Amino acid sequence: MTHIFVNIPTADLEKSKAFYTALGCDINPLFTDENAACVVWGDNIQFMVLTKEYFATFTDKPIVDPRTHAQVLIAISRDSREAVDTIVEAGVANGGTEPGEAKDYGFMYSRDLEDPDGNGIEFVFMEPQAAEQGPDVYLAEQAKA
Repeated sequence: MTHIFVNIPTADLEKSKAFYTALGCDINPLFTDENAACVVWGDNIQFMVLTKEYFATFTDKPIVDPRTHAQVLIAISRDSREAVDTIVEAGVANGGTEPGEAKDYGFMYSRDLEDPDGNGIEFVFMEPQAAEQGPDVYLAEQAKA
């Protein structure tokens, strides 16, 4: 089974832990200490939120400031449009920011959220039929209806 661990830097580990738990994530204490927190999104997806100093021990490259530079775009699916709205609203209420407007593509709905450090996460809901058929077929069927 494949697991995804996304490593992101933070300037304030405690603030990051509070932010992500406010979104409904759990913190795995087995992989959490003064340098890192394991943020559990689901059985197979975790964020390792690392202090900037600890993050730097994993790379020789400069660490970019996620407030001013993008390095990755992380997208996490939700079960409904309402679930997308709920998690983004919880993030904004707990120190995050929403850098733009919601995007509605007809077959997919998404909103972006930045954590207090500026790390970006896109929350997405895709109509199940569009995921199975592809967006063009789904949208063509919707136009006929």
